[in-house]
Order: sequence, then structure tokens, then C-alpha cells
Amino acid sequence: MQNIRIDATDRRILALLQTEPGINAAAIGEKIGLSQSAVWRRIAGLREQGVIRDQAAKIDREKVGLNTMVFAHVKLTSHGRSNLSAFSEAVQRYPEVLDCYVLLGNVDFLLRVVTEDIKAYEQFFFEKLSQLEGIQEVHSSIVLSETKHSSILPI
Repeated sequence: MQNIRIDATDRRILALLQTEPGINAAAIGEKIGLSQSAVWRRIAGLREQGVIRDQAAKIDREKVGLNTMVFAHVKLTSHGRSNLSAFSEAVQRYPEVLDCYVLLGNVDFLLRVVTEDIKAYEQFFFEKLSQLEGIQEVHSSIVLSETKHSSILPI
């Protein structure tokens, strides 16, 4: 991965975009001492370079009925490990899987899964996840409460 050169002004813009959802270029400009058009040019450049990927709304999962969050630790068989990309591609099809990480250590993948309830996770597990080829074992850790969740990077 290539690191993009960003200066202190870009960092201030990125910090405001992360912490104040919906802030516009004029308001950013007022806060950091740039014109609206200068802010727009910088934001456009950051988008072109792939620094800013998207601006999605943050939705409270519990308020929309997704009350259960599970971290699934997935270990593949030795045969399954030879094709990590097949597993990665397969979980892309499951909207229940919010995050998928390839790990170094005792397990091969860590999935963050959200469902309505434990019964829905059980159904996801038996009908989708455990049906994928090459899985040796899955250890599921159910989240009791969330003490910190952030997508804000320490820029």
C-alpha cells in the first residue's frame, strides 16, 4: 500500500469530516481559515487519491433491530488455507458480515457479524457460514455490551 502525502491542512479537514458528519466545505473553511473552493479542491484531491473512501451515515444497529453482535473466529483446514481468497470472496455475499479480517495466529479470519438475535445468528451460522468449503472450526464470541466503537482515525 502506498502512503499518500497529506499536510497539516489536509489532516485538519479529515478530522472535521470524521467528527462532524454532514459538515460542508464553507464551514470547514471557516474553521481552518481557507476559502470554500480551496476546501473543495482539497477534498476532491483526497477523494481522487483514495484517502476519503465514502461518507456513509452511521446507523445505530440496535435501533434498527440488529441487537446481536458476534465475533466469529474462523479457522480453515490446511486445504482451505491454500485458498484464503475463496473464503474472503464468499463472506462478501453475506450482509450479516460487517467486517472480515485475515489474521496471523491461531485463527485465519475474524468476522464481525450482526443479526436480530441469537436465533438469527444460529440460522446464519448453520445455513451460511458453516456451509462454506474449507472451514475447520468456528468459535463465536457474543458481545454483551459495547464500551467503545469508533470509526474515527487518530489523524
